[in-house]
Amino acid sequence: MDKQLIYQLIGGLGLFFLGMKIMSEGLKNIAGDRLKSILAMFTKLPIIGMLVGAAITCFIQSSSATTVMVVGFVNASLLTLKQAISVVLGANIGTTFTAWLVSSMSVFKVTHYALPAVGIGFAMNSFAKRKKVRTWGNVLMGFGLLFLGLDFMKDAFSPLKDSQYVKDIFLSFSDNPMLGVLTGIIFTVILQSSSATIAIVQVMAFNGLISFPAAIPIILGDNIGTTITAQLAAVGTTLPARRTAMSHTLFNVIGTLYMLAFVYTGVYVRAIDALIPGQITAKNIMFHIAIAHSAFNVVNALIFLPFTGFLERASIFLVPKRKGALEIGPQYLEKHLLDTPPIAIEQARRETVRMTELANRSVSSAVEGFMSGDLKSLTPVPKLEQAVDSLQSAITQYLVELSGRDLSQGIAEELPVLIHNVNDIERIGDHAENIAELAERKTEKKLPFTDEALKQLSIMWNELKSMMLETEEALKKNDSSLAENVLRREQRINRYQVSLKKGHVRRLNQGSCNLLSGVVFMDLVDNLEKIGDHLTNVAQGIIGELRWRGAEPAPAGEEAEEMSGLMPS
Repeated sequence: MDKQLIYQLIGGLGLFFLGMKIMSEGLKNIAGDRLKSILAMFTKLPIIGMLVGAAITCFIQSSSATTVMVVGFVNASLLTLKQAISVVLGANIGTTFTAWLVSSMSVFKVTHYALPAVGIGFAMNSFAKRKKVRTWGNVLMGFGLLFLGLDFMKDAFSPLKDSQYVKDIFLSFSDNPMLGVLTGIIFTVILQSSSATIAIVQVMAFNGLISFPAAIPIILGDNIGTTITAQLAAVGTTLPARRTAMSHTLFNVIGTLYMLAFVYTGVYVRAIDALIPGQITAKNIMFHIAIAHSAFNVVNALIFLPFTGFLERASIFLVPKRKGALEIGPQYLEKHLLDTPPIAIEQARRETVRMTELANRSVSSAVEGFMSGDLKSLTPVPKLEQAVDSLQSAITQYLVELSGRDLSQGIAEELPVLIHNVNDIERIGDHAENIAELAERKTEKKLPFTDEALKQLSIMWNELKSMMLETEEALKKNDSSLAENVLRREQRINRYQVSLKKGHVRRLNQGSCNLLSGVVFMDLVDNLEKIGDHLTNVAQGIIGELRWRGAEPAPAGEEAEEMSGLMPS
């Protein structure tokens, strides 16, 4: 293969990837949130989950996108791991549609229309006023680029059809299927796309470089290779994400192993020949490969569908929860309790308390990292924030479902209060992330802070820390007296904010304060004060009033004296 043909192959592959990406993103934008609602609604039964997974993947042309969506639902507790597995089984079926799309080039001269499709799609995207038309332009442009890339690849492989050496290499896959499986795995891991691997095999077969029996082991290996890609994508993610990726791997590895028995005995080839009778030619070999690809995934999915429970248990066993690991999803939101509203609302309260505890831990880790300058203290913050976000979504969904039941007046009035509390707690987690970013900036830029400034921050932080713990306890016990104490602390937090800002201005005027340090200092003070505001909202919700009327607005007493004593005169 000369240099020009190598360039053609690389360029064709790049166009294929670009076309797939543009077309997939366009289709996802057209579908919008409807895909999410479909997933949430129709995955109660494994067979329905599988069909939904297949349909969505077929439509958006990306099994990875479907899997990512499914993992997001698992993290939000809208899908269980078992439900997610059924959708992943379907995604494996849906991704084979690309092979059927590619096969059309052997019958219809689709490549003749590739360039016009790119031009028309670009014009629609650039000049159309309606967003929907622009999005369809993207889909058409992606479609054209995909087939343009295939045309380049076909031309690049064409001169090799007369090479006996190349033919002998691929012929060996018929005699040694394991070699073909390994090749399929390697190709897919390198290309990071099962669709691209199958497309290359189809183009090679169309050019007479590889026989149909030799292509089948590569197809099987391709299915294993795509799961390794998912495993790599799941590294460092949540526990449900890693378990979902593991179930995908188990499904394809076990399926490939038992299917190899049919490959070695020739049953697989004869079965596909029975589905498409007649001699294999350049005109129909691409369809033979598409059918072989679909057959593996359909049969494998149907075999495993009754055993989704086994895949779930095996995934949990192979990806156990590490000691001290953070549990992202809810622990108390039992769906079957929704028909008993008093118990369900209590479970929602318990989950809200847990969410508060996680948000408090997040803030504490962030502030500790700021004060000490040790960035290791910030490590838990992103995961804690993710857990808080996940619980917000899960608790809100649970309460929305509960609102559809026959509720007493007391529970009906408590529902919106709990939803507001959950939203405020989620915002506390956001402020923890802000503080963590400030800590990173302070440490990485080695910003100096005076002892006086750090001492003032410590006083404000100690007050806020007590406020957070009391809020958590007030939620746990549903105690209005503790909630009122939280509101009194909020008055002190506000006075501390004013005092710290005055102290900062004095230091700035005296020239003892670094300007960048002062900006970070003020941002931290504001974030701490806003956390106090959100805790106040939670406390007001516990008391059951929109506004607490018992706080003394006037700053006085020991707190003011304590802070003023720290200010330079």
